[in-house]
Amino acid sequence: MTAIHAVAVAPQGPAEGTPPRIVGIDVSLASTGAAGPGWIQRITSKGKRDDNLSTRWVRLRQIANTVEDLVAASEVLDVEQADLVVIEQPAYNTPGGSTHDRSGLWWLVVDRLRYLGIPVAEVSPTARAKYATGKGNAGKDAVLAAVVRRYGHLADIDGNDVADAFVLHAMGMDAAGHPLVAVPALNREALAKVAWPQAVASC
Repeated sequence: MTAIHAVAVAPQGPAEGTPPRIVGIDVSLASTGAAGPGWIQRITSKGKRDDNLSTRWVRLRQIANTVEDLVAASEVLDVEQADLVVIEQPAYNTPGGSTHDRSGLWWLVVDRLRYLGIPVAEVSPTARAKYATGKGNAGKDAVLAAVVRRYGHLADIDGNDVADAFVLHAMGMDAAGHPLVAVPALNREALAKVAWPQAVASC
């Protein structure tokens, strides 16, 4: 079994060297958010609860394929493979149907990332909210507002999905010693709640 070790979070301050390519992913059946250095992406998909097995399988694979394209190396797009992907843990208490399919999609995405050899860090919804707002119980719209205020000059953040993804991206950059902007110490306490892969230490 591959071991993922927690590492110390780098202190906030000026970073040296080339920034790592760290991508944040907020997995969703309807609208998966993704964010990386200077970009955001929304992966939308439609389906029905009574879709048959084949239709659901195709839908999940299409979403996972798109995520893979965003994080994998591409000579055509002149993109290097991600050094780290920061993904939000499933919110098991989120209301709504298709819980089984959401969980399946999450694992399918993680499987693709690990197959590519990309380290993955899981962030709980409360840690994501705390890093964005200073409060772990902050709601989606509060997170969106905070992210637009702090990072709006870096990306056109226009929804909860991409806002969550951008926070995950920012957390990974901060943990690796390349913070996007200065973040209050209270917010940065959320970084200690994440078991960062050993790869973060070498970014």
